[in-house]
Amino acid sequence: MKLYYSPGACSLSPHIVLREAGLDFQIEKVDLGTKKTASGEDFTKVNPKGYVPTLQLDDGEVLTEGPAIVQYLADLRPEKKLAPAAGTRERYRLQEWLNFISTELHKGFSPLFRSSIPQPVKDEFAANIGKRFDYLSTVLAGKSYLMGDSFTVADAYLFTILSWTGYVKIDLSKWPVLKEYSARVAARPAVQETMKAERLIK
Repeated sequence: MKLYYSPGACSLSPHIVLREAGLDFQIEKVDLGTKKTASGEDFTKVNPKGYVPTLQLDDGEVLTEGPAIVQYLADLRPEKKLAPAAGTRERYRLQEWLNFISTELHKGFSPLFRSSIPQPVKDEFAANIGKRFDYLSTVLAGKSYLMGDSFTVADAYLFTILSWTGYVKIDLSKWPVLKEYSARVAARPAVQETMKAERLIK
């Protein structure tokens, strides 16, 4: 398998999952501005959507969209328990979290990265993110991870989104529960390996 990624982007989530699952894979960096891969390939020929994450499977098929990719990867190594078994109520709870992170957080951050968006509009998006962080703080209080004591693919995704707060100047210390949670996930060996591989840390 090959994961096409951009350092620190939402592709960080499946990259973490690949390492947590202990799967064999390659990574290839993508310049999202030029749509060129590190090897000079036209990325839009791999994924016409033009964005990461993109997972090229061993048979040549391509899988896109982070929540779909991380569940696929988790199911390749069920013994790692990165996702509850398909068909169980817990699996639907996981999907509930993946959808919440995708729609209520991930897309809420997107305007904050764009220089063309007026600051008052960015402030509204940031305030909305703050409300979601308030909710997450109550959910995570007294818990190690979103689903309880076990790390899942939803945690890889949430950690990725929380890592963006520094870039858009949202002070995570306003939510100590989330700051502690982020540090807890960051300390995991697979997460450390992933961040070093993407050169996000030394």
